[in-house]
Order: sequence, then structure tokens, then C-alpha cells
Amino acid sequence: MKNILRMSKAYAPTLKEDPSDAELASHRLLLRAGMMRKNAAGLYTFLPLGMRVLNKVEAIVNEEMDNAGAQRILMPFVQPADLWHESGRWDDYGPELARLTDRHGVEYCLGPTHEELITSVVRNELKSYKQLPVNLYQTQVKFRDEIRPRFGLMRGREFLMKDAYSFHATQESLQETYDDMSEAYGKICDRLGMVWRPVEADSGQIGGKVTCEFMALAEYGEAEIVHCECGYAADAEAGECICAPSMYERDAMEKISTPGVHTIEELASFLGISESACMKALSGKGADGKLYVLFVPGDHELNEIKINREVPGFELLTDEEMVEYGLFKGSMGPVGLPESATVIADRSLKDIPQWTVGANEDGYHLAGARLGEDFKVDGWADLCTVKPGDACPVCGKPLGGARGIEVSQVFQLGTKYSEAMGATFMDEDGTEKPFIMGCYGVGVSRSMAAVVEQRHDDAGIMWPASIAPAHICVVPLTVGDDLVQPAAEEIAGKLADQGFEVAIDDRNERAGVKFADADLIGWPLQVVVGKRGLADGKVELKLRSTGAKCDIALDDLERTFVPCAEALAAGAVDPFDILFE
Repeated sequence: MKNILRMSKAYAPTLKEDPSDAELASHRLLLRAGMMRKNAAGLYTFLPLGMRVLNKVEAIVNEEMDNAGAQRILMPFVQPADLWHESGRWDDYGPELARLTDRHGVEYCLGPTHEELITSVVRNELKSYKQLPVNLYQTQVKFRDEIRPRFGLMRGREFLMKDAYSFHATQESLQETYDDMSEAYGKICDRLGMVWRPVEADSGQIGGKVTCEFMALAEYGEAEIVHCECGYAADAEAGECICAPSMYERDAMEKISTPGVHTIEELASFLGISESACMKALSGKGADGKLYVLFVPGDHELNEIKINREVPGFELLTDEEMVEYGLFKGSMGPVGLPESATVIADRSLKDIPQWTVGANEDGYHLAGARLGEDFKVDGWADLCTVKPGDACPVCGKPLGGARGIEVSQVFQLGTKYSEAMGATFMDEDGTEKPFIMGCYGVGVSRSMAAVVEQRHDDAGIMWPASIAPAHICVVPLTVGDDLVQPAAEEIAGKLADQGFEVAIDDRNERAGVKFADADLIGWPLQVVVGKRGLADGKVELKLRSTGAKCDIALDDLERTFVPCAEALAAGAVDPFDILFE
């Protein structure tokens, strides 16, 4: 019988207890529901039910890529080191890049991304502006040797990803494709049933200056997001920070004994002032070998990404190095620093004439240190991680906060890779120019986990119909009889004929076991067939997302499901909701 998944034959080993190492709901439930199994830290096998979901996510992604004009290819997972040396990322990428050497002594890496490889392909094929733009994509396994893989598919080492790369002659052409891909990514999130936001982001190791992340909002998402009612949203690490520190005003700079005071919290409590009136200091060296001391308001955190923009290669001083420079942890300040030190402060402090800071002497702090008189600042920059309550950079209103899971990201790479790797084309004016590139990634397996994070309860998963392992599960309360099971088989067949993907739990198990597994696996709709209902000519429907139940007459079964079939064909994420309106 077409489209019928028989649970008596399915390899779907559900678990009653939560795995001990599973922290997030998605990790816990995907394991318990028999969707996947752990092989090693950050490495998972997808079982049949999980593959059905994963294949549907991939199909949605691929369809939207095709609709946006991208063309599908497949590149090797193992990449030659020579290409990464050309781009300069062999050393820059860091220990997450898994390197290996073959029997001939040739170096390779396991691909965490494919900018180098795709650039090496097109530089030998695309020679004229007349051939541009081109947008190529693949869906393929990636590997990043995470130092601490955790949260199941959310932070794994091996994962399935869709990555696309576009090549252009002009910035205007890149912008057009960037906008098209952004629109496609929004459609993907919608079709997966996600609650999501596009947010301002950092390009990280991929590179480029313009980028946007698509975040699935989730209580336990790994990323902090700030957002405003005007529509602005940003990853807290990448967003512009506009904060308002306060000031502890004194008649003159005053040296204060602060025994045992080493943190901003302790200093604010000791002086009876707010943390925003104290200045937090951090010292380190840049790639140039110079000493840098950085200052931010005490109620904010220094942002590592922003620091490295201002001071490339910034690394914190060790305790030994601090002693060598005459610096004291917990008592650093801008007054009396070594002459070799460059002072950079968050721009919010520029309008604070008096600072409360460390005295560069253990156990002492300074209050009322005057900017421009008692000390100077060599540079001003946005150094803080933005947080809820800071001002929106667009409209100035206080920002709200949320947490999210990055499921996809779009980048404008510019000429970073094409220039480094000599990938050029002949422009209309007859000159050789480097390709202007874009890059667009969707975490396919991560999206699967993100959906579970948003759509679950204590009993299990609540899949949207668009990616559920099957749309409907028919649950006969008894099997092997001449009434319930034949009726359930007939119902399953009629629903399959209407275009639904149908599972039937024909296992010889107690009703309670079947109900528990149905909720755990997350079939969008359950059709419960029992003797009592059949005696009245009815079956029971249960909507997984709400737990709502209703009875329908067997004679009305096919007619009742016609609008659901139409909604499903039209792309509805939750087509069975209309049965309970």
C-alpha cells in the first residue's frame, strides 16, 4: 500500500529515559524518538525516521535554491591543502580545521566550508563578464573539529550543510543575488515552520564585511539576540553597542584603598555606586607585539570580535607578563601605565570626564580621574557586547533581548578569495578583474534540531507537516483481530490515496505504549481506531501540536480530509489545524 510506513517493520528504536549527556530538548528528543544515535562526540548516525525528516529539510532547501536561480553541484569533502595556502586560511582557520596527510605525503583537510575549492573550479572556467553572474550550490557533509562538541546537532563536529557561492562582475549584481538568497532563506524558515529573525551578524572566519544571520528564536538558543520594535535585530556579539555609562563625580582625583577588591561588582559595592560608573580594564598584546590596555563601562563586557577588529591578533597578557609590565589584575587603570601602552576605550566613555578605575597598584583604585588631564586615550572604538536596554542604533529606543539558533547566513565576500587565488575574468572594458563573490550557507541538520527546539513539549516532538517523518499516524488499539486492524488498514489506505504520508502503528503493543511513542515521535496528526469508536461508526483525531481531540464519522473521513490535502498541497506547514477550528 503506497505511502504507508508500518511501525512493525520500521527501525525506530525509541527510548523511555533521557540520555544522560543530552542537555537540550532537541538532543534529548531526537535520540529518544529513534531519529539518530551517537557514535562519538559530535558524530551521529541518522536512523530511518531521522533520515525522512532530514531529506525533507534538504528538499525544501534545494527547491528554494533552484527557485532563486542557483545551480546544484557536488564538490569533494576532502580538500587539497594547497588551495587553503593560496587563500591564507590554512594557518588562520585554526585547530577546527582537521588536517591529514595521504600515503604520498600530500596534505589535505576535511572541508569545513568550500570557498577555496569553488574558487579554484571557476577560475579555470569563467573567463568573461558575459558568463556572469553564476550561483552554484551543494548540499554536503562538513567537518569542524570543535573543541567542545555539545548539544547534539546544534554543535556537532560533522554536519550536513547547504553552501552556495556566487560570482559577479559588479557590486550591483552581487547585491541582487544577495537579496534573492536572503529572500529564499526567509522562505526556507517559513516552510520549516520556524519563528525566526534576520539579524546583523559577524562574518567570522568566512570573511567579508556584509552579512546577515537567520536566527530561529529559542529559549535555549546558543546566541544572544537584541532587537527593537522598529525592526532592527542583531547578534549581541556583532551589533553596534550604544550604551550610557554613569559617572562618580569627585572634586579631584582621589586614591582610595580598596583591600580585597578585584572585580567591578566588588568595587561598585565598596564605593556604593553603580557598576556603569566603574571602568573595566583588559590588557594584552596585538599581532604587532605592542601592549594594549582596553577600557569599557563596568556593566558591559569587552567583545572579543570587536577587539580583534581594532587590534588584530589580540591576546590577553599572562599573569607573568602582567607582572613584567607592572600591571595588577583587578587594579588596572589608565593613570601611570607604561609609556609603551596604547590605550583604547569604548566610545561611550568619551563623554565621561571623570573615571573610576584601578590605580595600577594592588589594593587601590582611583575615583575622579580626569580624561585629558590625569590620563589620555589613544583611540576610541565600539568595544562592548550589546545587551538589552542599550539604545537601538536605528531609532534610539531601548533594545529587547532574546536567544536564537543560527540556521543560515548570507555573506558578501567581495574579492577576498578571488584576489588571493588569482580568479579573474575579462570585464567589458577589456581589463582583467577579480570576481566579486557571495557565499550563502544553510545548516540542514542544525535546522532539524532548531525546529525541535521550537516545537516540543514534555511528551516529545511536534513536527510541522512539511518535514514530519509522516503526516498522519493511524493507531489501531488492537491488532490481529477481525475488526479494529482491518478498519485501521482501510483508513490508512484511504488517507494515503488522498496524498498524505501515512504511518500505521501495527505493533502488538499496549495502547499506552503506542500513544507515548506517537507523541514522542511527533506525528502531526493521530487517527485512533478502537472497538468502542467503531461501534458508533467513529474514529478519534488528535492534533499533536495542541493535544486537541475530536471524533469524526467514518463515512465523512475522506470528505473531512479534503481541505487538509488542499492545504498541504498549497504548502501549509500545519494543514490539520483546520480540523479543530
